[in-house]
Amino acid sequence: QVKLVESGGESVQAGGSLRLSCVASGRRFSIMAWFRQAPGKDREPVAAIVRSGDGTDSVFSVKGRFAISRANDYNTVYLQMDNLKPEDTAVYYCAARHGYCVGETCYNQASYIHWGQGTQVTVSS
Repeated sequence: QVKLVESGGESVQAGGSLRLSCVASGRRFSIMAWFRQAPGKDREPVAAIVRSGDGTDSVFSVKGRFAISRANDYNTVYLQMDNLKPEDTAVYYCAARHGYCVGETCYNQASYIHWGQGTQVTVSS
């Protein structure tokens, strides 16, 4: 059974940093991504990481202040968020799928069949 578990969300002051983690169990996924949903808004993409057949990772990020990375265990991904702003307040979701994508094609939410429950990030001014 596939399960995605996010952690690391908390309340921080503007300008601070956080690192979110997502652990996927049950299967290996070549594509893992972060999305977020702010109150009253649609869920939007944040970043994605794609593992190629040769074992290298490609990373794509919508936010220049955020960086996605993958641990050596393949199924743990991180989202490093720096210089946080109040508008970054949202529930952050991890998602995973198989296959390959490049750039914006990695942000198609409908293509992700596995999702975590989300972790709350609150940034105060």
